[in-house]
Amino acid sequence: MKTKKIIQDFTKEELEKQITPNFRVKQIYHWIYHKYATSFDEMKNLPQKLRESLANQYTLTPLKQLMVQNSKDGSRKYLYELHDGHTVEAVLLLMKNKTYHEDGSLKHQERYTVCISSQVGCKVGCAFCLTAKSGFMRNLTAGEIVEQVRMIKKDNNIDANRRVNLVYMGMGEPLDNLEEVVKSVKIFSDLEGMAIATHRQTISTSGLSTKIEKLGKMELGINLAISLHAVDDALRATLMPINKAYNIASIIDAVKNFPVNDRKRVMFEYLVIKDVNDDISAAKKLLSLLDGIKAKVNLIYFNPYGGTKFERPTKEDMNKFQDFLTKRGLHCTIRESKGLDISAACGQLREQALEKEV
Repeated sequence: MKTKKIIQDFTKEELEKQITPNFRVKQIYHWIYHKYATSFDEMKNLPQKLRESLANQYTLTPLKQLMVQNSKDGSRKYLYELHDGHTVEAVLLLMKNKTYHEDGSLKHQERYTVCISSQVGCKVGCAFCLTAKSGFMRNLTAGEIVEQVRMIKKDNNIDANRRVNLVYMGMGEPLDNLEEVVKSVKIFSDLEGMAIATHRQTISTSGLSTKIEKLGKMELGINLAISLHAVDDALRATLMPINKAYNIASIIDAVKNFPVNDRKRVMFEYLVIKDVNDDISAAKKLLSLLDGIKAKVNLIYFNPYGGTKFERPTKEDMNKFQDFLTKRGLHCTIRESKGLDISAACGQLREQALEKEV
């Protein structure tokens, strides 16, 4: 049986080469990304013959929602099944609640960030990451990446005109799937589609320095986040085996050449693990390492999961680490932990589902 093409895999320009007349593509895009259509039959302003042709060639539903967990903080974690039975996770993070004026009128809408996956599993094999436990299965296509956001927006009644922030920080290493990730960036930012500007999109990488350089030359206008997590090669290689191929020096060199918007900074994500990388000596090394870089450090509490040997740091040690960097001029924040009452660690929901199958 012939597998249908995923229509979300295609940019508007690519679809215009397959579907005529071209104005129909804009209509199709509107149905997909504004109306969140789940079948071509819903597209009533298209001729029936075209709808039938589209249904024969393409699928609109490459993902199936298997599970959703709701946190008391407003976060929602989703598990999706792909056409081949593999599963991936995505998360909706409520960053700010809706606010009102004194007269009861709406002041600000909620602000959301969507955290999306780019691979089934991951090759990087970080010691602290649950996603690595199951190994690497395959890359996601651009359409499978895009569909995570479309389904989340639909499920939460987030209007097409409402902008969200996107972070490629779910399962997988985005730069290990560079071609499809870049394509998804372009599909997300298309003004006829979701119109999520590239400055609202952040690619988080474990530090594939050669791919960082390649991404930088594309000048997409996206934000870059580096998962650093250690300040010397010895510890980083223990936590992140990929450091043997891409050491800290190569990452820093690549970041220094990466084009950064005047109003933006390169984010360095630092997962803080108790008694591993949470002392002031590590903070001193981090300060030295980032000297001369327009950087922001995001300190992240390690989220424990069953079977891990690592522990969550104390709030006191996190504050000390932050204060040391901030007082010396390095912009540093502590990421507020989300979804601690649900499966917060990346890969945890998928792993629970896999264990049930055994």
